[in-house]
Amino acid sequence: MPELPEVETIRQQLAKQIVGKELQGKKVIGVNRRAKILDIEFADKSHLIFHLKLTGQLIFNGTPGKHTRRVFNFNDGSCLIFNDVRKFGWYKIVSESQLKDIKKKLGPEPFGLTEKQFALMIAKKPKAKIKTLLMDQKFIAGIGNIYADEILFASRIHPLRVAGALGPREIILLLGKIKEILTAAIKAGGSSVSDYLDAFGQKGGYSRKHKVYQRTGQQCVKCGSIIERIRLAGRSAHYCPNCQK
Repeated sequence: MPELPEVETIRQQLAKQIVGKELQGKKVIGVNRRAKILDIEFADKSHLIFHLKLTGQLIFNGTPGKHTRRVFNFNDGSCLIFNDVRKFGWYKIVSESQLKDIKKKLGPEPFGLTEKQFALMIAKKPKAKIKTLLMDQKFIAGIGNIYADEILFASRIHPLRVAGALGPREIILLLGKIKEILTAAIKAGGSSVSDYLDAFGQKGGYSRKHKVYQRTGQQCVKCGSIIERIRLAGRSAHYCPNCQK
């Protein structure tokens, strides 16, 4: 499922390709992102927003195929292909006020958080499992299963720890690793563990840097222990039983 780094990668790529073009008479003036939502902004203050969900793809100047759900044709002859194998993804035109209502339901973006703000957020959810909390889009925006696993490994925090059990240093370290790993993943073009491709149809390079995600039964890169997998709130959690406490 495309998470913040994958959607941000697509946003950056599309911004260089489609700003200034027209789509059905509407001039594109920006390509934005909020959490996992991609937002194509028009001069008339309407917005074409996408959520790629599990298997959605947005390919610039791609070739329509079996799983293409929509082709968006620009005035210069270029196009944007929306593919989705499992058909959970969606797109729709919304107004400024409708977009504002959608954004209100989302938690803060990770990169703008201060240590004090993050500590206060954690303090309000003392009984929540930390991995479940990181994936809660109302708590913090953009983190999903992949990066929650990688962030917790880098922070040496077990996914079943409750938020209230984290000490001040752990909270500071956790926020730092959130920003560090998401930034690195964006620079690598995201992670391709399923159907994800960037706007040019290329796979993301961060998958090769995963330390725990989908590495069940393999050795931990730090200590050599075997990576384990558990179920947590209906999702998988991958972790090192030795490194993460």
